Order: sequence, then C-alpha cells, then structure tokens
Amino acid sequence: MKLIPDSESLETEFKSDLKRYPDHDLIEDIVGMTNSAGGSLYLGVEDDGTVTGVHQKHKDVAGVTALIANSTVPPVSVRADIISENGMDVLKIEVPKSKGIVSTSSGKILRRRLKLDGAPEVIPMYPYEIPARLSELGMLDFSAQPLPGAVMEDLDPNQRVRLREIIRTRHGGEKNLLTLSDDELDIALHLVTRIGETLVPTVTGMLLLGKERRIAELMPSAKSAFQVMEGTEVRMNEESSKPLLELFEDYETYLKAWNPEKEMEYGLLRLPVPEFDRSAFREALVNAFCHRDYTVLGRVRVVIDDEGMTISSPGGFIDGVNLKNLLTVEPHGRNPALADAMKRIGLAEKTGRGIDRIFEGSIIFGRPWPDYSESTPANVRLFIQRAKPDMPFIKFISDEQNRQGKTFSIYTLMILSVVNCERRTNIEHIVNVTNLSENKVRSAVESMVEQGILETYGRGRGRTFILGRKIYREKGETKGYVRQTDIDKIRYEELVVKLARTQGGTVSKQDVASLLNISPVQAYSVIKRLQGEGRLTIQSGGRYAKYRLTE
Repeated sequence: MKLIPDSESLETEFKSDLKRYPDHDLIEDIVGMTNSAGGSLYLGVEDDGTVTGVHQKHKDVAGVTALIANSTVPPVSVRADIISENGMDVLKIEVPKSKGIVSTSSGKILRRRLKLDGAPEVIPMYPYEIPARLSELGMLDFSAQPLPGAVMEDLDPNQRVRLREIIRTRHGGEKNLLTLSDDELDIALHLVTRIGETLVPTVTGMLLLGKERRIAELMPSAKSAFQVMEGTEVRMNEESSKPLLELFEDYETYLKAWNPEKEMEYGLLRLPVPEFDRSAFREALVNAFCHRDYTVLGRVRVVIDDEGMTISSPGGFIDGVNLKNLLTVEPHGRNPALADAMKRIGLAEKTGRGIDRIFEGSIIFGRPWPDYSESTPANVRLFIQRAKPDMPFIKFISDEQNRQGKTFSIYTLMILSVVNCERRTNIEHIVNVTNLSENKVRSAVESMVEQGILETYGRGRGRTFILGRKIYREKGETKGYVRQTDIDKIRYEELVVKLARTQGGTVSKQDVASLLNISPVQAYSVIKRLQGEGRLTIQSGGRYAKYRLTE
C-alpha cells in the first residue's frame, strides 16, 4: 500500500534530505504548517514525489521531535515515524494545527499558503494578519475591540434613532433595550468600550452606527456593493461604506425591485412566491457581514444576474466549519460582538442558525439548495439559483405543516427535498446528500412514514422511500405514483426465474425473500403465482422446500 501522497498540497510537504535538510529550514516549515492547517511533512522525498530517502542524521526520531519542540514557541508537539517506500526510509512528521500563534525560537512567525500554480510555500505572517488568525481560532473578538482613531462624535445620532426603531418593530428585538439611555444601550450592545474613564466606539459600534465618511476613513475594509446584471449589461452598481443598519434597509429595498413574484392559489387565498426568499436573503446578508474578516481589504458583494443571486464576503469559513457540516456544526462566528448585537436588535436569527433559514428559503419552494461550493480559504461565496417553484410541493409542505400545527425542521425539509427530487431513494443516499448522521436521518424518515408523508417499500438495506400519494395527486402524476409503487412487484417473477436459472434451475422461499428484500410470507406468494402460471413446480417439500423451473 502506498504510504506517501502523489503530490504536495496545503497539508502535505515533501523535502529532499540527500544533503541533510537544514534544521532551521525544517523548523520554519513546521511553524508554517502549524499556523495554517497542520498536515504531514515527508523528509526524504523530492518535490516531484520521487522517494530518495531520509539522511542518517534524521533517522533519530526522538531527536527530531525534541529539536522541533525546543525550537518553537510555544513548543509544538509533533509525531514522527520512519516509514518505508520503495525500499527507502522516509521520515514522516505529523504536524498538528495550532490553536494559537506559534513562532520559531528566534521570533519568526510564519504561515503556509498555496501559490498560483497550486504549489505550497511558507511565508511570513505579518502583524496585521495576527488578529485575523486569532479571530478565526475563536481566541479574539475583533468586533469587540476599540477602533483606533474613533471617538464618540463619529457615531451618527440618526443611526441610533434607526436602531431603536428596528428594535421596536422587528420580531425578535429585545424590547427591554428601549428603556435604556443611549449610553446604557451602547454598552449593552458592545457598541462602545471604556478606555480609562472615556467611552470609545468599538468596531461593532462603528459598523452599526458610524458616520459613513468616518467608516470609509477608519475602516476601509468595511465596503460593500450591490450589483444587478442582465446579460453583459450592468443595470445597477451601488458601492457603499454606509453603517449596516441603513445598508440593510437599502439592500432589502433593492432586492424588492429585482425580485419578481408569482402567485399561488391556496384555498381562497393567493399567496406570493418570490424568486428569492426575503428572509433567506436577510440571513445571508447577516452572515456575510457578521462572519467576514474585517482585517483584510475587500467588500461584501451582492450580485443578481440571469443565473441567480451570489453573496460573497472576504475571509473563508471560520475554523471548524466546512461544506459538509454547515448545517450541523455548533454556531460560532468570527465577530461574536457584532453577531450578538444583530440578534438582540432583531436583525439576525436568535439561535445563531441563520444558515437553516437560508436553506429553508429554497427548499420550501422546491428549488435547488443554496450552493457554497465555490468558497475558498479567502472568500465565502453563496449562490442561490434562479428556478421555477414547484407549486404542488409548496402546497404539500404547507398542508402538512398546517395539519400538524407546526413547521418542519430543516432536516425534515432536506429529506423531503431529496425524495421529491429523486422520486425514490434510500437511507444511504439521503445521508450522502444531506451530510446528516444516519441515526438522525433514520429517525426522521421513520417519523415521516408513520405520519404518512413518506411511503416505504422493501426491507433491510434494500428499503426505499417515496413521497406519499397526496403529492402525486397534486402534481397530476398518479401514473407516476403507480409506477413507483408497483414496478418492483411486476418484476418480481422475472427476477425469481432469473435467480433459479443461475442456481441450476431451483430456488427456495428463503432465496426469494433474500433476493427481493421481502418477508417469507410475501416470498411464498410470489412462488405460488409462478406455480399457478406453470413456471415453477415443487421439487421437495418441507420447511426448506425447493422449486424447479419448468421452462
């Protein structure tokens, strides 16, 4: 078995040791890896992956690990082993991802990145990058820090009036905040902090209440843009450094102008079905501004074009978050003070699960799920595709929620969406698509079967699920329902005959039950039908009866 990867990556490094790789270079490589994603360094492998062997001096595994620990601050504890590849020894050093900032004993702080050609390199970590790294690791709340150069006069009184109005009118706003004085309100929401006896604005305070001119001067990274494209024609391009409270109102107004609606009849009512769900849009904006990296230049960008809507923000996913666990990871962000203020005034989801609302905004209309796949370590990119709503599916979801007197969880909606798309599927496929645990999927599916929302066919691992017959009636696809539920039964006899032929012309009840994932009683019914058609005849009786083909 091959023990060494074929090529280098952000988490894999090859180093030639023919001339004994210098110890100080090795330490810098280790520091760069631990300050990034961690990974494995293979000493004794050329850049092209050719194994040339580790130097005799580096075969002292204990000595190498001690050298690394003694030459890093704080000490990095690595795991090192000699492995053999093509008859040659290689030193594999496994480097953990640091939960802080590590330097060499001489004071060098380094990080690892990928060059344009995809090859990794180790470069200095500059002082302005350290807060961003600590924020990513959850060790520093940049948004709670006082903003250098900012004074209380930089906060706009008109924005504070807007803040109080948002708290008063938004569902979820903490109304008890309205009883506080301006100073008390600022302190409660971490909009200001004390330095000595003086109150000064925090990053959160400037982002929410700051005067636009001063935000542009003091926080050049806090820019945003709203763009609308029709083909190659630019229909709108609005750039801004406005405080977020005003900016959110502007962007919601812009969306309304570029968000056409269809109407759906629901009983005596006609309900609007927008192309982009407004609640999902607001939560996507909140995520973009609350989780972006304010230590790097860049802008939050909203683009509406012929394909859909894209919302991008500087800074990759925070440590511990990835494409597979977006909907299951414990909520935590890059700027906790800013996120907390947004929740308390009613602009953000109280639970911190705004991502659920983003997905729900597409799923309840029977549309493709939001797509984060184009995100990079430097940028989070959300794409919401334009697509026709699935009106029968919308009505099905609405009817079932009204019948049960509660809204479905995001996990239930995801499972229903998968089944609706696939027509027929199994537990394994649902787990692969949703990235939910098998136990969670199985529990949700069994509950939906009991409620009649899903119907099930087969047994064991061959068990499959389809939507209940009601959705097929709504879609006018009753023939499709019949095909989905009965096609396997129609094929039962042919499958049994095929099995008998491959087994020398005989088959048993146990064989049929195992083949078709049905009960022994159902298997006996299939055999009886084949006997009635003259295609099988009993060869030997008893508990383990055998039946022979007559064809």
